[in-house]
Amino acid sequence: MTPPPLPNRLVRALYFVLGILLLLAGIIGIFVPLMPTTIFLILAAWCFSRSSRRLETWLLGHKTLGPTIVNWRRHGVIPRRAKILASTGMMLGFVIFLMAAHPAWWLVLLVAFSLAACAWYVLSRPSQPSPEA
Repeated sequence: MTPPPLPNRLVRALYFVLGILLLLAGIIGIFVPLMPTTIFLILAAWCFSRSSRRLETWLLGHKTLGPTIVNWRRHGVIPRRAKILASTGMMLGFVIFLMAAHPAWWLVLLVAFSLAACAWYVLSRPSQPSPEA
């Protein structure tokens, strides 16, 4: 369940603006290769849960964008296709980073460790809801 919107109008307005920006980033990510989509939409829905029930309901009920967010909220599910795209994007991003930046060895290790941790998390999530759910 989502928490009730915050009573402070300024904080709610900030969450609303952040939610709009995250929603726009998610929509852009649909069309731009290697830019994530789902994480921006999940975060946008969370921001709307704190600021605008109407927009949260719209986003969760959207026929294209909503199911992924709902599955994440209810079951912590990341679809297999999303896992493959995310992992591939991380690997390609790392290769581009190596080729373009020619970083110091410690930075290579730091970025490699960070991306490996992110990939591990993504790959460790279930791909579909458990049968008992």
